[in-house]
Amino acid sequence: MKRYVYIPLVTVMASCAVFKGGSKKSKKAAAPAPAATTATPANAAAKGTNTKTGVKPYASVVTKNLITQEGLFTVHYTKEMDSVLFEINQSLLGKDILVINRIKKAPGGLDIYPGEEMENNMIVFDKGPNDVIRMRLRLIISQADSTDAIFRSVKESNLDPILATFPIKAYGKDSASYVIDATKFLKDANSIVNSGENKADIKKFLDVKSMKDHEVTSLLAFPQNVEISISKNGTIRGASPIMQALGAGATYTGPATLETNTSFIALPEKPMQSRIFDPRVGYFADQHLKYGDDQQHAEMRKFVTKWRLEPKPEDLEKYKRGELVEPQQPIVLYIDPATPKQWRKYLILGVNDWQKAFEQAGFKNAISAKEWPENDTTMHMEDVRYSFINYFASPVSNAYGPEVHDPRTGQIIQTHIGWYHNVMQVLNDWYMIQAGPNDPMARKAKFDDELMGQLIRFVSSHEVGHTLGLRHNFGSSSQTPVDSLRSITWLKKHGHTASIMDYARFNYVAQPEDRIPQELLFPRIGEYDTWAIEWGYKFTGDITSEEDKKQMRKLVTSRIAANNLLWFGDGEDRRFDPRCQTEDLGDDAAKAGTYGIKNLKRVVEHLPEWTYEENALRGGLKNKYEQVTQQYTRYVVHVLRYIVAINYESRIDGDTRPSYGIIPKAKQLSALEWLNTEVFNTPDWLTNKKLLDMVVSPGDKTVGAMQISLVNSLLDYKRLNYMVELQKRYGKDALTNDEFFASLHKGVWSDLKNGSIKIDAFHRNMQKAYIGALVKIIKDSTPEISESEASGIASSEIRNLRSQIKQAIGKSADEATKAHLIALDERITMLYQKF
Repeated sequence: MKRYVYIPLVTVMASCAVFKGGSKKSKKAAAPAPAATTATPANAAAKGTNTKTGVKPYASVVTKNLITQEGLFTVHYTKEMDSVLFEINQSLLGKDILVINRIKKAPGGLDIYPGEEMENNMIVFDKGPNDVIRMRLRLIISQADSTDAIFRSVKESNLDPILATFPIKAYGKDSASYVIDATKFLKDANSIVNSGENKADIKKFLDVKSMKDHEVTSLLAFPQNVEISISKNGTIRGASPIMQALGAGATYTGPATLETNTSFIALPEKPMQSRIFDPRVGYFADQHLKYGDDQQHAEMRKFVTKWRLEPKPEDLEKYKRGELVEPQQPIVLYIDPATPKQWRKYLILGVNDWQKAFEQAGFKNAISAKEWPENDTTMHMEDVRYSFINYFASPVSNAYGPEVHDPRTGQIIQTHIGWYHNVMQVLNDWYMIQAGPNDPMARKAKFDDELMGQLIRFVSSHEVGHTLGLRHNFGSSSQTPVDSLRSITWLKKHGHTASIMDYARFNYVAQPEDRIPQELLFPRIGEYDTWAIEWGYKFTGDITSEEDKKQMRKLVTSRIAANNLLWFGDGEDRRFDPRCQTEDLGDDAAKAGTYGIKNLKRVVEHLPEWTYEENALRGGLKNKYEQVTQQYTRYVVHVLRYIVAINYESRIDGDTRPSYGIIPKAKQLSALEWLNTEVFNTPDWLTNKKLLDMVVSPGDKTVGAMQISLVNSLLDYKRLNYMVELQKRYGKDALTNDEFFASLHKGVWSDLKNGSIKIDAFHRNMQKAYIGALVKIIKDSTPEISESEASGIASSEIRNLRSQIKQAIGKSADEATKAHLIALDERITMLYQKF
């Protein structure tokens, strides 16, 4: 059998495979060989004390007053837990063990919550000379096949560092185990079990250097894991926003106690076969360097993170024939008993909705969720064999879907989905603002349990998708034609986006006259999701990762070519592609935004009645007005991203089509015209005095600030320089400087074309910002800007405007306009006098 050296790098994306009969046998990977051990006498346990090494008889070390729990390794401890012994079985030496630190109990108000992961590492125990057990940090940097000559070099170049050395206190029966004293190690602030306290979220509010008085509070041993909880005391270094809202000052200090939990988890003895990453399907992945004798360069190999689903041996032939079979070990998630009872069934439905996706991968009943059997004393929530949706009593409006996986192969072992109680607030906000015009159930301050339950269900499905290995697919919604979002026929077949892993919340394009039913306003598990699960989980049989990669890349190419709804748009690593945005819908941002604004106007009209609560003090009305302005801003950003931009497509070698392509000029000009109409033409519907007098004090600059921000973004030197770069590469297909500024003038400077000029306060501020943005570029002396194309473009534009402003001064219809134009002219004059 071949062995591999695994020497952490980073988490990235993923890959997968399909079954192919008659394949060659795979090169199976096994755990690295245990380090050489020092032989011990067979009767060492029976001997007396070894005066040289301090080894004592077992019975004199593991005394009757100790509590013993057997598991991955045996733990012996006093009732007070002030003395803790580990008994390491000889068979555990050299085996890879994952060490994960999580928060178990946290100080209130610090925005850190039980269940959140702080750090994870991989370790291995080995036996050193002079009767000691060493704990090494297993680094996963490099890999080589043990049959290759380079294997020896890789192994010798990646020595795992020693984290701790433990003198052996006693040998177990037949010298098959080693008793070590772990008390000092567990209480050491610098040991691996406490190092996660350096996580940024914790350091932000806790002075981790002050943490002291480490005490072991609980010990639990299970067949595949050992759980150790440690309490430590320290100092709060500053108040979180939550604490400040409750009256604590920003510089608040005080005592704090943090309790953490460390999991020692056995990794599979037979590692799962890795599946090679393909950037055209969105999976999380790990990576390491692969070395081989037949290489001409080292390969950075990325492999998918996924659960290990395999047919039962007796069902393998059925699986090959295409029959649905149950996996050997299905994925089961339990609902935290702290979850309010009315929401449990919806969380369960959100998990079970993925079953149809796994059927496309050939498995039935592959995933399910259940309520935790609270009265079953044989099951423990700390046992790594069980996965959960954890419920956090938190004001945070969020949920997240992490997973624990084998860093050697990507095999997911366990998940603890984090569900924050206040996620219901953001669901209420989104749904009323985006779906209120189409769904009467959204038109009240507190939703019925059934509606809120269905909203919880869709978020549950999204987070479960992450724990299955799926990344966000922010490009999915861009593959749906905007007008199809108003078609019941289309929505029944495809939904409003092909992936629940997108941030395409609710169908805000649909208009009331379309009569779209509630269930078609929601996101759901779509065509991309079922395809991604098939790609990641189809069992391939006994073939190598390289053979698997060849099959899968051909399959991905053919599938995506046949169905654009299977496209993966990576909006996290390639944010420059405007198709890959959050919160957007459809293939035309301007058109979708127009429909969205029509609906926002309907919402604003009814906000006082929709947000009414008996004896409330307009807090709901104020919040929802802010949500309307945020939604409007999203539409603006969606359109802005298409101006001076490119698309990207991942292509396989041999495909002659380009990877990079410019956004069509007509689409960019359409986007600029939309901004003129919907933004630079001040949105009076959003500045309605009657509504503002209810919720916003005079002087609030929400709309004006957004207009100014847009001007500054359009005139940013990076955008102007990039516009020239696109002109150089794409020639007449690129947006020209003249076309760009001519369009901006229609919106920002349209007043100057009137016979009698009267400029309102909104336009005066936009014009000042416009001149300011140009002046900033011209005055900047850093070579990056002063020697760039943007400097010349800004100078040309400001000189052009100067002549128009001078001519306009005499046409001013009021003193405010005249003073404004004179000030702009003086500012430009002073700029050039200085230079």
